[in-house]
Amino acid sequence: MKTTGTRPPVKTSGTPRAVRVLRTPGGLSVRLDLRTCTVVALLVVAALAASVVLIGTGDFPMSAADVLRTLAGEGNPGQEFIVRELRLPRVLVGLLVGACLGLGGALFQSISRNPLGSPDVLGLSQGATAGALIVIVLFSGSAAAVTLGALAGGLTTGLAIYLLAWKRGVHGYRLVLVGIGVNAVATAVNGYLITKADFVDAARAVVWLTGSLNGRDWTQVGPLFALCVVLLPLVLGCARGLRMLEMGDDISYALGVHVERVRLLMLGSAVLLVAAATAAAGPVSFVALTAPQLARRLTRSPGPNLMPSLCMGAALLVTADWAAQRAFGADQLPVGVVTGVLGGVYLLWLLVTERRAGRI
Repeated sequence: MKTTGTRPPVKTSGTPRAVRVLRTPGGLSVRLDLRTCTVVALLVVAALAASVVLIGTGDFPMSAADVLRTLAGEGNPGQEFIVRELRLPRVLVGLLVGACLGLGGALFQSISRNPLGSPDVLGLSQGATAGALIVIVLFSGSAAAVTLGALAGGLTTGLAIYLLAWKRGVHGYRLVLVGIGVNAVATAVNGYLITKADFVDAARAVVWLTGSLNGRDWTQVGPLFALCVVLLPLVLGCARGLRMLEMGDDISYALGVHVERVRLLMLGSAVLLVAAATAAAGPVSFVALTAPQLARRLTRSPGPNLMPSLCMGAALLVTADWAAQRAFGADQLPVGVVTGVLGGVYLLWLLVTERRAGRI
């Protein structure tokens, strides 16, 4: 791959942007926005730094230097056990769940062309929760069965939303409105299931409903990592078509984009990402809503901002998990409580901003 140099600044949204174009030996060209690449690099560094700090946090505190030495295989047996068996899997699950939610949220917001088009609003998280609660309350299933139930619930909800929103295509606002209705129905179903459960199952369900990384181990890391390896190249390969979709179906058709094929493929990928994340950590709220918006504000770039959203989601979740363990004294909170509070405040601010702009 060789560099053809830096183009003159491209003016986007009133701000000159430096763009670098790379060409492959086969003649393909890749356009790189230098600001976006810088933001992605800084978010990766922030996520890794927060992960090291989080690994060192707990009843047996460790310095960042000790954590890095242990990860390099130079720690004592006690440190090796604490880091590799207890804390590292939890942090990796947090990074992968945050990445899945950030990327899934970016896909939903891009397809719906609406900043409120996140899994939390569209009902996917509640649908996955309903699947998990059915397994817990009606069948008293194991942890693996609960995971499969959440995955099945999320996929079923995503299919229902798509079919109900279909009318010669899937319009963005129709998708959001149908999703809000499905969200209300799923919430009612979840409330009914909890009221019908016995005390033990109800307590177990409430713990799962909060969204937490406690007790996560290597069994959750493998499936999430494999899903990201499979879906990330697929999603990035359709990024150009996804960006065209934001300009409207007619323009996308004129530019040669297979609109419904791209939309269905991206919706399916987003549903899988969000359902898998919910199955692994419970319904961790508002990360999928806030990560793409924060990423777009940092990059100041139009389009879906897929990689920045992915990295922002990972950084947000591990940072929130650290805050849940350290910011409230001796009381350790589930990470879903922290993201819910911060995300709720952000949602109110976003609604006020959209209203002032006349978009809602």
